Amino acid sequence: MNDATLWPGHNYPLGATYDGYGTNFSVFSEVADKVELCLFDDRGRETRLALPEVTGFVWHGYHPGIEPGQRYGFRVTGPYDPKQGLRCNPRKLLLDPYAKAVIGELQWNEAIFGYRFGDPDGPANRRDSARYVPRCVVSNPWFDWGHDTPPRTPWSRTVIYEVHVKGFTQRHPDIPEPLRGTYAGLAHPAAINHLHELGVTAVELLPVHRYISEHHLVERGLTDYWGYNSIAYLAPHDGYASASGLRAIAEFKEMVKTLHAAGIEVILDVVYNHTAEGNHLGPTLSLKGFDNQAYYRLMDDDPRYYMDYTGTGNSMNMRHPHVLQLIMDSLRYWVEEMHVDGFRFDLAATLARELHDVDRLSTFFEVIQQDPVISQVKLIAEPWDVGEGGYQVGNFPPLWSEWNGRYRDTVRDFWRGADATLPELGYRFTGSSDLYQSDRRRPSASINFVTAHDGFTLRDLVSYNDKHNEANHEDNRDGTDDNRSWNCGVEGETDDPEVLALRARQQRNLLTTLVLSQGVPMLVGGDELGRTQHGNNNGYCQDNEISWFDWDDVDVELFAFTRELLDLRREHPVFRRRRFFEGKAVRGEQFHDIAWLTPEGELMSDEHWNTGFAKSLQIFLNGSGLASLDDRGRDVVDDSFLLLINGHHEPLEFILPIEGPSAPLEVVLDTTLLRLPERRDRKVYASGAQLQVESRSMLVLRETVT
Repeated sequence: MNDATLWPGHNYPLGATYDGYGTNFSVFSEVADKVELCLFDDRGRETRLALPEVTGFVWHGYHPGIEPGQRYGFRVTGPYDPKQGLRCNPRKLLLDPYAKAVIGELQWNEAIFGYRFGDPDGPANRRDSARYVPRCVVSNPWFDWGHDTPPRTPWSRTVIYEVHVKGFTQRHPDIPEPLRGTYAGLAHPAAINHLHELGVTAVELLPVHRYISEHHLVERGLTDYWGYNSIAYLAPHDGYASASGLRAIAEFKEMVKTLHAAGIEVILDVVYNHTAEGNHLGPTLSLKGFDNQAYYRLMDDDPRYYMDYTGTGNSMNMRHPHVLQLIMDSLRYWVEEMHVDGFRFDLAATLARELHDVDRLSTFFEVIQQDPVISQVKLIAEPWDVGEGGYQVGNFPPLWSEWNGRYRDTVRDFWRGADATLPELGYRFTGSSDLYQSDRRRPSASINFVTAHDGFTLRDLVSYNDKHNEANHEDNRDGTDDNRSWNCGVEGETDDPEVLALRARQQRNLLTTLVLSQGVPMLVGGDELGRTQHGNNNGYCQDNEISWFDWDDVDVELFAFTRELLDLRREHPVFRRRRFFEGKAVRGEQFHDIAWLTPEGELMSDEHWNTGFAKSLQIFLNGSGLASLDDRGRDVVDDSFLLLINGHHEPLEFILPIEGPSAPLEVVLDTTLLRLPERRDRKVYASGAQLQVESRSMLVLRETVT
């Protein structure tokens, strides 16, 4: 290896590409004077070989003797002038931006920084970083996928389960201990059985790109648990593999293959808005050392500093073609090579900023739209960032679905008893047509959620008024204060049976609203089990029992209720329409596809909608008015349902409408009960009947068919 001479090789594909005989290496840098390939043997000894060719600012070379398993990195010689945004430093070993495998842990040491501590604008730090940084590994893409077939679940049938690979499996008693916390653990029959029994159709995995823990967390004895600190966009995080080295790639693929065989899609939460290199005081680990000006958004008037729309120190430069290429190549790799089914884009508004404003016609959206691979998978935006004008719910292009933050806020407000919420609840329950219909999107554009990884769990949402993040060691300053939660009268844990009963009912109310709303429901992993983080609403650094599922403390009644609720949604397309309600008559002039009624059974007027203190209503969903086709192009007809919603703090008498239902109505769901009633136990009512609805509860009634 010491005597090897690199052949010219090719400028594409970027990264390290093994062809069966040797490996081609290719990296981009517009400012480099020289790029060296650094090869490491089993003892960690380094051999440096200058890449012999540069084509269009892409440096490349081919080594005929390099096989999978070879550890490598790069060094870049070029200008170092932080005041001009130039940060090349050949004393820093750099990770390949296209690395498909990265092993080893980062050690925080002054050597990994481009400057000497205390002098960030001074001369380059000449301490070598190699002993402190991870290594890239040449990989072999071959894998026996067998007959793997993506489930391609239609949006109208999709139920998303947001989950952390490690948190879900780390304490599961039926998963073998060596597999806990790993991709293999998530593919274990015990994990698959839970997902199947619950009835979800897709797992949305918190970030699995290779990431590192921030320095301030390591200093406090914590780690980055969520993983929103990416450093390699094509490499699966090896901390979730049951064995080191290249095992992470094969294990991730095996997990996807197993989930697909079970009919479950895999959606990745991806973080392309920033990297782990931080701001001007952050380390030099990869992109910063290759070409800082190209990869990052710098301040126009002082390029030593970074534009920060993410709150993490830097933002990717979406105006540069090689940044767009890196993101698109990463996305295609995860679809074509790793067989994933879609992506949820963290702080996606940042990706649409070409100048300063968020631009729905930006180049990023254009390249996604025209790409024959990426445009065909599920695309979900977190439609905001922390910059000015960054809240963009409803403003993404037609190809996209969005995390609907307005849905979350409205449903939380309604069930905690906030005034003047009915009009907003009407829009959110019916798929948010006010946000998505104008550009021809459908209800599936709205990813509905009440809780997410970021914030309270469902159980904590009804148990805490305030956050309790002391374990994060930030004096409880971190995490949002806008929780829109209600503790039902007691803060935190309690033995009061009345408070516990109310909390259990509130959880069922929130879940029922979520699952029966038009759009795509997203559950947070563990909410169906009553998982608590003891009031911590920002568990990003809690890689411990605070965040891990406690499978020994499971709310079995809540799980059964959630499972049966999802069964109800799956069996009845009236709750998962493919198109928005039209308000048209269908079965005669008095029957519409949807009708809004007062508790007295009268059609809602503007006065009813605008009464600020009103917190109760009836919703009639006409099964003959779906205005939809099934997957085979046939008209869809379903049962009709009547929802009775009482958000008041006292019981109310409801009168079932005379017009609308054409048959008696049976109660199929009552949130005052721990389970959905069995058919033999269902109460039946005629039109015009009076019945009392408990405070803060819901009833779902179905037309009986004889």
